[in-house]
Amino acid sequence: MTAERPTAAPPTPLPGPVARFAGLRTKFMVFFGLILVLTCSTLTWYFVESRSVLLTENLHRLGAILLTSVVNNGQFRYGALIAEDRATLLHFTESLIALDDVAYVVIRGADGMILAQQNKLVRESSGSLTFTQERRYYPDEAIAQALYRDPVVTPRITPVVLSADKILIPQAGMSNRLSAFSPFAAHLYDVAMPVLRRPAADPSLSALPPELTEGLQSGGAERAGVQGVVQIGMSDARARRELLSTIRDALLLTGLIIGVGILGAHLLTLRVTTPLRSLAAVARQLAEGDIPAPLAPTTRDEVGQLTLLFNMMTRSLHERNVAIHTNLNVIQRQIGQLSAVHQTSAAITSTLDLHELLDTVLQLLMKNLGFARMLLMLRRDDRDAAYVAQIAGVGPEIVAAARDLEIPIREGDTFIADLMIDAKPAFVRDLDAAAPRMHPRMLDLARHANVTSFVAVPLQSHSRVLGFLVGDRAAAPCTGEDLSILSTIASHVASAIDNARAYADLTELTQTLEQRIEERTRELSAANERLQDHDRRRSMFISVASHELRTPMTAIRSFTDNMLDGVAGSLTDRQRTYLTRIGHNLNRLTRIINQLLDWSRLDLHQEVLRLEPLCLKQLSTLVVDSLRTVADEKRISIDLRAPDDLPPVRGDHDKVEQILWNLIGNAVKFTPAQGTVTVTAERAHDGLVQVCVADTGCGIAPEHLPRIFNEFSKVPSAMATAQGAQLGLYITKSLVTMHRGRIWIDSTPGAGTQVWFTLPIITDGEALRGAEPERPGCPA
Repeated sequence: MTAERPTAAPPTPLPGPVARFAGLRTKFMVFFGLILVLTCSTLTWYFVESRSVLLTENLHRLGAILLTSVVNNGQFRYGALIAEDRATLLHFTESLIALDDVAYVVIRGADGMILAQQNKLVRESSGSLTFTQERRYYPDEAIAQALYRDPVVTPRITPVVLSADKILIPQAGMSNRLSAFSPFAAHLYDVAMPVLRRPAADPSLSALPPELTEGLQSGGAERAGVQGVVQIGMSDARARRELLSTIRDALLLTGLIIGVGILGAHLLTLRVTTPLRSLAAVARQLAEGDIPAPLAPTTRDEVGQLTLLFNMMTRSLHERNVAIHTNLNVIQRQIGQLSAVHQTSAAITSTLDLHELLDTVLQLLMKNLGFARMLLMLRRDDRDAAYVAQIAGVGPEIVAAARDLEIPIREGDTFIADLMIDAKPAFVRDLDAAAPRMHPRMLDLARHANVTSFVAVPLQSHSRVLGFLVGDRAAAPCTGEDLSILSTIASHVASAIDNARAYADLTELTQTLEQRIEERTRELSAANERLQDHDRRRSMFISVASHELRTPMTAIRSFTDNMLDGVAGSLTDRQRTYLTRIGHNLNRLTRIINQLLDWSRLDLHQEVLRLEPLCLKQLSTLVVDSLRTVADEKRISIDLRAPDDLPPVRGDHDKVEQILWNLIGNAVKFTPAQGTVTVTAERAHDGLVQVCVADTGCGIAPEHLPRIFNEFSKVPSAMATAQGAQLGLYITKSLVTMHRGRIWIDSTPGAGTQVWFTLPIITDGEALRGAEPERPGCPA
């Protein structure tokens, strides 16, 4: 076999360790470390925040206790504040300012004047009681003024901050929860409380001298309710130092916990990732085609079980790899054969010439499948015999001998019967062993070509054996694969041969049909010319006959009218009856002649429309007025219903008038006495005007309606005396169609008939080609 072996694609390079962004151990440690850091940080923050809130609350509680104890002290209230004893006030301020958490002390009298003050924030004499000293680093007076205006009985705590003027002002929006985020900055809280006047029954008054008590009672009634204000500035600097120490200890403990946790995670991940790295190295060796050594499990947990399973998978992959390599050559050989079959199938469908097709088939099979010689025999159409249609791969002498080879096809245990009758493929491994079943001439031809082994397959298409195909490999013996691949392609070859034969037969038939078509076309052309000539003669005859009949009919009508008028003398009743019938039949004959003339003009396509704007209401009124005399004679009422704003239509005046004459005249003609004819005109949709002519006449049977508009329709009428040539509705429909309208009919026997037709509305400013000067249309 000479088919090229498909080239394998180069293997995709495996990603190396450098291509990895981060290992599993790193990811696990980072993930675990983040969780541990977030957890410890959250707990530490919560602890620090709780500690900070607790310290702040303790500071506030201390300030409140100090202030309450001073304010409620009777000696301070009456011996120092009310008596304005500067020495006693100085004693109280020095005792308060000596505390670590107190930053300043301010004592105000009932009039709001400062009686005593001391401050740790600025250097000044501790015994200064000057009221005009500078107010820097002291609280704003607004804090104390608020207590004068709105006294309270509990200390009021106000966070203060140093302003640009070095005055301690209230801090807006200060939150204790924000203090944990600034542990390095101290905060000041102004704890202020008013000194309220107490009743005389207050036990604290008993410690004072009686004369002072009396003086207070006599003069206190004139004073206000607030006797003074005491302000203490509480600093949380000491609390901040304790908080910093707590934060330092918490950070050390948190760092220790995080370090121990990360170390434990590192040891745990090493226990998992080390075996996984070994498994990854083995997998890489497998991907590169190597056979790695089995891994020894280091643990008995899931990782150890995974290692055992991976060893089992490695052995299984090795066994499968061996099986794949064993069958790879077979698969590639079969792919090559299928490719050859595909190429051969594509090539044999490229031509429909039988000789070229057979030569192409044999050459492709020899080239792609490796056959040295090939023979193709076909069945003759006229008798049961097989002949050599094509031979390839042999010398000229064998080709000349094969041209005259013809083998009869008969029933029996022969090589030809198996192929041509039973449609069985044949695999001859030894020519001498198969010699008794072969035809002598075919056996001589095979021996002359030195054939030792060959395969033969029937060519079957549509359950019919067309022939068979034989191939051999010269000195090399044929195999079962040769028979299989040749059988696979035999159906394609048979279909191609069948198509080529069908194409040849079709080509021959096409040539014959073309000759017949030409002959039949000439015959049809001659017959068509004769029919056209006959049609022209018929139309001319009808036209001439109609014109020639009008002259004697006019004379007969004149003499009949004169006799009825008494010009020829008096008439008897019978004579008058006969003459009336003659006049009636003359009118009927006149209608038939007029219809024949109109039909002749339509048949010869001599009708030409002269389009112009028309008012259907005016035309309908004109026709109705013209037919009203005939209707009155039959005692028939005609009713016209049309709106004044009916838009004009585009049409030929005479043809539209003839349409109305035919339809309204038919309605009057087929309506009995005391009947009614109604003509209705209205605007329809899609730019059309619709006209309906309805009567209460005899009606038309439903089975006759489909052919009512046909020429010479032969539809029976309930009023035989009024029936004409039955061309009126045909002519009416032709005229409506010429105007691009539509006409239809609805009728009920014994109840009447309704005929509708439509005409297009003329648009504003529309140019009418070939139109006569406009006649009066509908009023604007």
